[in-house]
Amino acid sequence: MFNALLSEQTSVVGVIDPDANAAGTLTTGWIDMATYGGLLAIIMAGDLGTSATIDAKLQQASDSSGTGAKDVTGKAITQLTQAGTDKSNKQALINMRAEELDRSNGFTHVRLSMTTATATSDSGAIVLGMRARYSPAAQAASVIETVE
Repeated sequence: MFNALLSEQTSVVGVIDPDANAAGTLTTGWIDMATYGGLLAIIMAGDLGTSATIDAKLQQASDSSGTGAKDVTGKAITQLTQAGTDKSNKQALINMRAEELDRSNGFTHVRLSMTTATATSDSGAIVLGMRARYSPAAQAASVIETVE
């Protein structure tokens, strides 16, 4: 495995495009956890608007259409805020192992939900599928190039 490329074992599986996002909630698509041993969500706050906040969390569902969606316990960042604490140009990470899904109730899929409130703010996020069970790992359609 030492000769394997990291891009063969890790893949971009969810994206919230970096942009000046207005107040509201953006989500990635649903990610099938049967394919990965874990996920790493990377939330990126750029320049936050006056009094803006950014929240992000992982949600789980029992299929790719979001049936029964609910939050994954303990998988939310501490709110990023502009007012008083200046959290512009910062990142937050959320790790998740496949076994943290509520499998006993049939949950199999995960997505990232990111909410911007109060003011338009530069932000984006990427979710990486880690420890792919099959190699090479499939990349999101938005990935246009992989350099070896």
